[in-house]
Parts: sequence; C-alpha cells; structure tokens
Amino acid sequence: MFVTQDVVLRFFFRKKKILKNGFSIPINSSIILAPTHRSRWDGLILTMAMGRRVTKKDCRFMVTKSEMKGIQGWFLKRLGCFSINQLSPSLSALRYAIDLIEKGEQLVVFPEGKINKYGKKLVLKEGLYRLARLATKKTTSINIIPIGIAYSKIPPNFRGEFCLSFGKPIPINDYSNFTIKDFNKLLNEKMTQEEEKALKNVGR
Repeated sequence: MFVTQDVVLRFFFRKKKILKNGFSIPINSSIILAPTHRSRWDGLILTMAMGRRVTKKDCRFMVTKSEMKGIQGWFLKRLGCFSINQLSPSLSALRYAIDLIEKGEQLVVFPEGKINKYGKKLVLKEGLYRLARLATKKTTSINIIPIGIAYSKIPPNFRGEFCLSFGKPIPINDYSNFTIKDFNKLLNEKMTQEEEKALKNVGR
C-alpha cells in the first residue's frame, strides 16, 4: 500500500476525485464491486478508494487468465488478483470467488471482461450475474456496486486526473427473477450513469 498508494499514485496523478453520491457500504452484506475498465491503473485506484485503509478489507480482483502471466502476473497476484478462464471457468476458481463473497470479502469483477480503453458503448459479459446468483446459495445478502472510472486523458497521462463515481448498491435478491440479459441491461445503465459523472469531473 505504501509503494502503490503513497508513492506511485501520488507521483503519477496530479489530482484525484472520488464521488460517493451518498454511497455507504451495506451493513451485514457481501459486496461485489462492478467498475468500468479503462486502464491498468483501475486496480490501484480502486484499492485506494475501497481498500484496507478505507474499509478495513482488501479488494480481491477477478481477472482473465492471460493477465496473470509473467512479471505482470507476479505483481497482480500480490495486489490480490486471481485468474479465471472466461470461456470455461474452472470449478475451483468459481468456488474460490464464492468463498470470498460468503466471507464478506470485497470482490472486484470487471463486467466488460477486458479493458475498454476508449470508452466505447459498454458490452457486459454474463459472468458477474451468474456468479452472484450462485453465491446466493451460500449467503442471503449480496449487493453489486456499479462504479464509473474516468481519466482526464486517454491513456492516463503523467500528472493527469482521475475520478471514481460510486452508484447505489443493487441488491441481487431483488432481481432474482431477471434473465442475464435483463440484469446486464440494468447494470449497464447504472455503470454508464456513473461513468458519465466521472467523465464530467475530469473535464471530458
């Protein structure tokens, strides 16, 4: 945390903004953070905004298997990341993710499944909703938090700005009768709204 938050983020970025919009962590509930994915910086700034120093809990990131290779994979693993094969997720990876949710850890899932650098229209994968529905068999209360992330420049530049905007928690049990398509449409709208707020705050 000292290296990434007190040194790297402070040195690279000139200004940061976090819009809570009245957001507070639901009491006695497991949460899944669902941010837009614009840069490899996303994980570091999410950890700054919702990591141990703020919530007393670490962020645990679900990332693609390809991102966990080489030096990058070594570094990501130490930031709390674990990999999953999007095309054919293993039972062990799913169990691990569900265990994190059941224990009340902060699981981060990027619903787009990959970096969408230029902010094209969001296309969400099906994994987040499937995972959340599976986890409801282990815990009765799960909230998904839509988050918008924006940077002042593409790609993020030295001494630039970033902004995170937190949306209202979505209780998964309230949408248990939704199809994946319907739920992704709802989540897409919420994430887009938050990203628009974040973009406005960095002058884009």
